[in-house]
Amino acid sequence: MSRSTSLDSKKDSLSITDHEAEYENALGKYTEEEVMELAREYAREHNLDEELLAKGAAVARSPLSFQNMDFLTEEEKDSLHIEATKKWYLSRKLLEVVALGSVSAAVQGMDQTVINGSTLFYPTTLGLTERPDGDILEGLINGAPYLAASTIACFLNDFCNRNFGGRRWVIFWTCVISAVTCIWQGVVSNHWWHLFISRFFLGFGVGIKSATVPAYSAECAPKHIRGALVMLWQFFTAVGIMFGYVASLAFYRVPDHGIPGLNWRLMLASAAIPAFIVLFQVPFVPESPRWLMGKGRHQEAFKSLQLLRKHDIAAARDCFYQYYLLSQEGTYKIPTYKRVYEMFAIRRNRNAALGAWIVMFMQQFCGINVIAYYSSTIFIQADFSEISALLASWGFGMINFTFAIPAFFTIDKFGRRVLLLITFPIMSIFLILTGCGFLVEDLQSRLTMVIVGIYLFSAVYSSGEGPVPFTYSAECFPLYIRDIGMSLATSTCWFFNFILAFTFPNMLNTFGTFWSFIYYAIWNLVGFMLVLLFLPETKGLSLEELDDVFSVSCVKHAKYQARNLINGLQRHILRMDKEPLPPLYNKRTRAPTFEEKASIFQDERL
Repeated sequence: MSRSTSLDSKKDSLSITDHEAEYENALGKYTEEEVMELAREYAREHNLDEELLAKGAAVARSPLSFQNMDFLTEEEKDSLHIEATKKWYLSRKLLEVVALGSVSAAVQGMDQTVINGSTLFYPTTLGLTERPDGDILEGLINGAPYLAASTIACFLNDFCNRNFGGRRWVIFWTCVISAVTCIWQGVVSNHWWHLFISRFFLGFGVGIKSATVPAYSAECAPKHIRGALVMLWQFFTAVGIMFGYVASLAFYRVPDHGIPGLNWRLMLASAAIPAFIVLFQVPFVPESPRWLMGKGRHQEAFKSLQLLRKHDIAAARDCFYQYYLLSQEGTYKIPTYKRVYEMFAIRRNRNAALGAWIVMFMQQFCGINVIAYYSSTIFIQADFSEISALLASWGFGMINFTFAIPAFFTIDKFGRRVLLLITFPIMSIFLILTGCGFLVEDLQSRLTMVIVGIYLFSAVYSSGEGPVPFTYSAECFPLYIRDIGMSLATSTCWFFNFILAFTFPNMLNTFGTFWSFIYYAIWNLVGFMLVLLFLPETKGLSLEELDDVFSVSCVKHAKYQARNLINGLQRHILRMDKEPLPPLYNKRTRAPTFEEKASIFQDERL
């Protein structure tokens, strides 16, 4: 095929796809003149630039046709072209938002894992090893932040985000809580209940921050990289987890110097360092434009978008489209009790809540945080020395961090559901391998099987179930119940995190390491079935498409996916002559992906 023929084919495909995209676009029912006049009315009402908003509205209505809009300047067209062909064409302020979310996630990671190394020491210092209920109290202390987060803090998310001056200032105050309580853990804890109380209050920082940062990132990010930027929450949580292990190693050999347990106290207090960094970042980043618009502060919302986008025309496009979607919903000012009711009463919202619950529940019951919190204890049971166990735990953190990098590039390409369906069975296999390692008599073989099993499990987790839950939860809910939906999702995550942290020491002593790992291997197979039957895909879908997807009943979705699995096995494994099942959703021709649009625009320039 000649180059000219190929280009003509691409242009034909674009014209068809563009027509369908406009039909799906919420503004597609208006003519260009009508949508520009709507934008002028909006601009006059809120004292914005009328012509700029009108041009932005036209681009929002037909985002692939900007080259044919004579009212756009060449500079505006060039900026839109670069945005359409360069995926990471980001403004400096958006990069600062990314940096804020990343360091906030690192705070979370360190808060979670500095307990790993300190668990080797504080039970002795605080006298827990001499008590018959020492295992239970150790689990209670380790799980205290997640008890507070799941039962209280997460449900304060909506209130805090409505009344504390914006999402960025909520992040600021949660990091204040994290910094103060981390120092409190190290300085004041002379009895087990001192340590429990300080870690319980740490949960207020953990719970609210984990619900706010992903939503803040999702609302600031352009839609074509939304998944990747929100996924940075999990990626930099993995970075924080790794630094938590580094802190455990760094302070392992610190002598008491007259302060009993100085080494584990420094481990716990070190998690305050990234929290202090966030406090200096917050004043320099813009507020979420969606939060500002929800408060009726439209001028500030537009100024925020001007900072977050590379050109004013892109800011005008996103500002008007965001305003239009919110005004069409007409629900972002509904009282909280009614929004809670509608989250469960309306099928679309209820199915989104179920999907978020599944991914958050399985993030804990896949077994990752058992290893994150107790890897040093697990390695010691495999006959590692203490320092070797800490070094092996650091290796686990490095694997967790390193293999989160591929997910950054695949989550928007392959989709959330596909990553989970591939990785859950593999994680189950590696947990079984790890458990079997504890049955091996030969010491060297046992050490090898345990460390290889845990490292491979961590690598697969970081490529699938690691990045998906917070990304999925931040995007699956309608805008008007997003804060409440994130509260439910993060509450689920932290509640079962607490259950794991609380029960694992006792489980380990009662059932042994082999059966403990087999238990979580079985849960990974359960997770595969839950995702297969009940989890819709969200990758690359518009708001209208998400409404269609989540409006399908769970029973219909489960039956279809079960038949689709059997059909796929018959066609691809048994090589039977079977036709693929028709699509489940009433979706028209899909809009082109970013890569397809970029290729078309590049060819047009050539």
